[in-house]
Amino acid sequence: MSQCLKCGKVLTMDEIGITKKLINRGATAFYCKLCLANEFHCEVALIDDKITQFREMGCTLFVKEQK
Repeated sequence: MSQCLKCGKVLTMDEIGITKKLINRGATAFYCKLCLANEFHCEVALIDDKITQFREMGCTLFVKEQK
């Protein structure tokens, strides 16, 4: 399991995906949503919105939500 580069939190697949999408597709170190938001000086809600947006666009870095 991957851990956040800054705080050590165990990461979700969405957190790994958004790090790759926003920082570098080839990244091997990842951030949790909170640390990523801090890096970009934005709210966590914006990171969540971007995850949803990229998922709806069909980005393969994000798995479809199970119903």
